[in-house]
Amino acid sequence: GVKCLSIAQPFAHLVVTGRKKIELRTWNTRFRGEFLVHAPLKVRAADMRRLGVPEQPTGAIVGQAEISDVKTYETASALRRDRRLHLSDRELEGTVYGFVVRRPRKFRTPVPRKGMLGFFNVDGLGR
Repeated sequence: GVKCLSIAQPFAHLVVTGRKKIELRTWNTRFRGEFLVHAPLKVRAADMRRLGVPEQPTGAIVGQAEISDVKTYETASALRRDRRLHLSDRELEGTVYGFVVRRPRKFRTPVPRKGMLGFFNVDGLGR
């Protein structure tokens, strides 16, 4: 199977189109390599408006990317410095990890799929 990560819209769209280069998480990972990007049903409506992203598919795998590194943010100023890379307006509460993503690819046709927490395996997808 291929690893998959659920990322709420608009951030899933921004990752697979290359605008979002860092995906923030409260947990770290040793995983490096290609993963599928899943957009869950829950949408962050305020972020859709703030970032000017039109309606996007949900409940589906929308593309793939690759994790090349993980950055650790331990201060609010460090997190703010990379805002143009992660596009989040959230404030730091404890340590935040930034999964550095590259080689994004948006699928022409989203693949309907239920998501899960953390990385999960998907069979028969990914190239």
